[in-house]
This record gives sequence, C-alpha cells and structure tokens, in this order.
Amino acid sequence: MPLFVKDPVQSTTPVVQMDDVSVRWGRNTVLSDVDLTLNAGERLAVVGPSGAGKSTILRLLSGLLLPSSGRLKIHGVPQTYLRLDQRNPPDVRTVFQNPALLASLTVRQNVGFLLDRFSRLNEREIRQRVAEALEAVGLSGTEDLYPGELSGGMQKRVSFARAVISDPSQPVGNVPLLLFDEPTAGLDPVACTRIEDLIVQTTHIAGGSSVVVSHVMSTIERTSDRVVLLYDGLFRWQGSVEDFRTTTNPYVLQFRTASLSGPMQPAEL
Repeated sequence: MPLFVKDPVQSTTPVVQMDDVSVRWGRNTVLSDVDLTLNAGERLAVVGPSGAGKSTILRLLSGLLLPSSGRLKIHGVPQTYLRLDQRNPPDVRTVFQNPALLASLTVRQNVGFLLDRFSRLNEREIRQRVAEALEAVGLSGTEDLYPGELSGGMQKRVSFARAVISDPSQPVGNVPLLLFDEPTAGLDPVACTRIEDLIVQTTHIAGGSSVVVSHVMSTIERTSDRVVLLYDGLFRWQGSVEDFRTTTNPYVLQFRTASLSGPMQPAEL
C-alpha cells in the first residue's frame, strides 16, 4: 500500500456533526440553526448564491471560526476554541481556490511541510511520501522546483498533493476531512474536468470525506454524492446528487437553471 494512503479501517463516528449551529455578526445572521452530518467516505457539495454563507461553513470546519450558538463536532471532538493548525482535531485539510504555496520553499518542502514540522520521520521517509503524493497527481520529479517555476495548473496540483500526504502520527482509522474552496472557479471546461477528477481521486487516495464549495454545475455533479443548498442562513434543500438534478424544489430549480425568477434574490448593489 502506498505510504500516503490512509488506513482503510474507518471510525463510525461522524466526521462532521452540526446541531443547531448559528453564526452571527452583530445583528447580521449568517447561519441560523443549521443541522448537518457528514459520515466517513461521503462527498458533500455546499451550494448557493454568492453571500449565502458557504465560506462560513468552511471556516467553521477548518477551525477558523466558532459557532455563535449550537454544537459542532469534528471527528467526534467538540469545537470550543479556534485552531492554530489542523491537528486538533486531527486531519482537516484545506485546498484553497488559490494554491496557497509558499514561494520560498520547494515543492518537496511545500508538500511535506507538516511532516517536517511535526512528524518523527527522517528526511528519506518524508521524501518518499512526498514523491508518492506527487506521483498521484501527475507531478513526479518536481520535488526540487519552486512554485514560481510551475504553471498555475501545476501549482494547483501541488496543493492537492499536499492534501493527500499522510501523517503516521494520526490515529489509526481516522478519516481525513478535505475541504475544497471553489476549486474550479475561473477555469475552462477541460481544466475543470481535470480538477474534478483530481478531487474525486484525492478524496479516494486519502481515504477521507470531502466538502466542496462551488458554483460550477459540473463540479457539483461530478465531485459529490450529496448536496446541500444554502440561502439566507438556512439549508433550503438536502439530498443526493441524483435528486439534485431532478428536484423541483424552487431554490434548487432556480440555482440549477440560473433563473432570475425564484425565491433567491441578489443582494442590493
């Protein structure tokens, strides 16, 4: 088994559990008493118009924001304080819309960053894990290059390699949670397909669960098996991706057809 693949034994504890979670900024309510469960191996898409609160969901899950009220558990651990890194609870990994690579570090140093900082692996073992993660995203042999020497698409693939590399110090059976923030925004259709395939492949390789925030219909349909639609602080619809394609729910129908008519109205400019 490749060194970057997680142990296939998985916990039955939900990876994400939200109960009556609200987020408020003063008098402005961004999320209002939402409930959400994400189980091991599930791939979830969070959709909705701009400003609906999708990024707030990612900030909660990545430990950069706490609920104003309600309960949030990740890997069964109640979230009661902000996290300075992704290790408590362990194995929450974010792939940003921008690759977010450190320009002064090589590809090898970017992909193996957390292993360098926290693991007890020696240089040879880390380099082997990095090489296998890069091979998985089609970038073998780029370890000693700097981000500035790579194309934009290659940089994005490096960020995916960083997401699939495993840390042997993590608990056996722990399911990594992968967060993807608008991963195909602004890409041409062919590039979208490549990134969508990479999202599915990355989640499979890591043996984890994923949450994808996206406006792109092909990304929603090809990378998820479940969809939630968020509007005005509430989950207006939840269901399988198959039902998402056919439901007549007015919120989903308006989103799916890009109609100006429907319950979702643009914010005042």
